[in-house]
Amino acid sequence: MALITIDGATPVTFECDESDTIMRAALRHGLGFPYSCNVGACGNCRFQLLDGEVEHLQESPRAWTERDEKRQRYLGCQARPLSDCRIKLRTNEQYVPQTEPVKVSATFKEKTVLTHDLSEFALELDKPLPFLAGQYALLGASAVDGPRAYSMCNVSRNDTEWSFQIKRVPDGAMTTHLFDLLQPGDALTLDGPFGTAYLREDSERDILCLAGGSGLSPMIAIARAAAEHPQLRQRRLDFIFGGRRPEDMCGEELLRDLPGFGSTLHFHSAISEDISETEWSGLRGFVHDVAQQLFGEALQSKEIYFAGPPLMAQAVQKMLFDLKVPLDQVHFDEFY
Repeated sequence: MALITIDGATPVTFECDESDTIMRAALRHGLGFPYSCNVGACGNCRFQLLDGEVEHLQESPRAWTERDEKRQRYLGCQARPLSDCRIKLRTNEQYVPQTEPVKVSATFKEKTVLTHDLSEFALELDKPLPFLAGQYALLGASAVDGPRAYSMCNVSRNDTEWSFQIKRVPDGAMTTHLFDLLQPGDALTLDGPFGTAYLREDSERDILCLAGGSGLSPMIAIARAAAEHPQLRQRRLDFIFGGRRPEDMCGEELLRDLPGFGSTLHFHSAISEDISETEWSGLRGFVHDVAQQLFGEALQSKEIYFAGPPLMAQAVQKMLFDLKVPLDQVHFDEFY
């Protein structure tokens, strides 16, 4: 067990197990350690090592540069302490976890096919663990090196079932295992919940959910939770799901049974490929373009959540910035 000290006017010290990372250990102690993706891709959890020794779980995380290495900067989500450490980091209250993330064992229950490359996986945890709609967990399998981050799609009721809508990644080690090899009863591990793009239940604004690909999962969770909330179910919620072709479309059937569908809850689907009108008569364009076409400057008055591939996330951010949508109304995790 290593002792990690965050340097500052009032130093903070916490314990980090040898199998844990510095960032996750900090979150488990209720500290606001900045982060987003949890898999070494975004760089938001970068810190400076002042004393001690660490190693990265991944040999070369995507967000870690040669310049970082020279300046003794490491990624909190990847850095495992090899000794007691003193680090420099500016904590932020917005990252203080609402629910303490923990490691649990889980059992695979069943898979439900949604599209040609998207399926829902239901897991049974070995103990009840709550989460907030829109959050994610790190899913691990003994046959795959390292965990992967996936968002929950169900609503937490302090029970033991967590479900994930996962998109197959061509040649991806984890999704190949999940889609082709996983059998009911197989053991998995979960670490979570993580993420700051959860449903803001105190907001009085109408809601917009933007999803592409496996970004469907957290947006479905947010829509489901909003439909159950006594105040939020009275607000308008628009859900836009985008894909390349009609066979990628999914989501409407998952929302149809929710209260308010067709009155306060509205689903919009759009494809980005140029195909004939006989193949697709609905909306066309990328998710950010469709959102701007449908709502324009009215986006400034909405609470906005989005999840999807990196290019989609970047385009949505730029569109909202150009329209001067206040940043505190926009919620997403750099989760890819």
